[in-house]
Amino acid sequence: MKSNERGLISPYDFKKPSVKIGYSLMILMIIVMAVTMIYPFLNTFFSSLKTREEFFSFPPTFLPKQWLWHNYVAAWTDFDLPLATFLKNTIFIYLGNIAFSIIFIGLAAYALSHLRVPFKKWVTLYFLSTLLIPPATYIVPNFLNLQSLGLINTYWAFWLPSATNAFFLVLLKSFFDGIHKEILEAARIDGASELKSFLRIAVPLSTPILGTLLILSFSTTWNDFYWPNIVMQDKTMYPLATGIYRYVVYPQSVIPWSIRFAVLAMAMAPPVVFFITFQKFIVRGLTVSGVKG
Repeated sequence: MKSNERGLISPYDFKKPSVKIGYSLMILMIIVMAVTMIYPFLNTFFSSLKTREEFFSFPPTFLPKQWLWHNYVAAWTDFDLPLATFLKNTIFIYLGNIAFSIIFIGLAAYALSHLRVPFKKWVTLYFLSTLLIPPATYIVPNFLNLQSLGLINTYWAFWLPSATNAFFLVLLKSFFDGIHKEILEAARIDGASELKSFLRIAVPLSTPILGTLLILSFSTTWNDFYWPNIVMQDKTMYPLATGIYRYVVYPQSVIPWSIRFAVLAMAMAPPVVFFITFQKFIVRGLTVSGVKG
């Protein structure tokens, strides 16, 4: 027999005028928020398909009269934009960020969760306290440290800071806290080292939160503009966001605005598709990380 699930508002409550008004206002606010969020994406996409005359027409039009898909081909071929190089650099930076994050932050989170670390609570509190510091305040110290090490204009300027992400540490530690200690103790009795227990037990059991970190790191790396603009001086090493700013958005070049918007639309699409595809995975990972076993 199929059971009827009861929501927050029962059919009886929904008959009340006050409940109907409140419910209608909430739905209206959701619609307004959805429209305001999706409008920039749609405007960028439709602007990329317009002719030059349509782009500067007054009053402006939202939908193009003639859909010029050739603008996307022209963005790759006609204006000598090194988009493929920017894309390659972004992917390379992302892979390094993921490797350093999982190795160093994962081991640190595992140690704080399951090993006997001196002053464990104070060390954890120290990492948590860094989340309260505005990121803009340590941009200059980070730059000076990397400059003194001779790592400016190298990919290490991205990889090393990624190994100290306190937010990722909190997520991983919260998830590792939910792994039963009896499982790890059984592995120790069987002669497994701590590193082997981490690789063979903790990592496979942490697939949801690791997938969440992969997605969050992808979004951060793809959209990062300010830090690469500071530490990268070689144009051939620019990631996508910095390259688009330097070559497409900032200069007063001969690139038509429709072509510029085509480049922006292509840059906006992967994170959106990535998030829509894996949004359940993200929510599941963040939810499970807060559940203690």
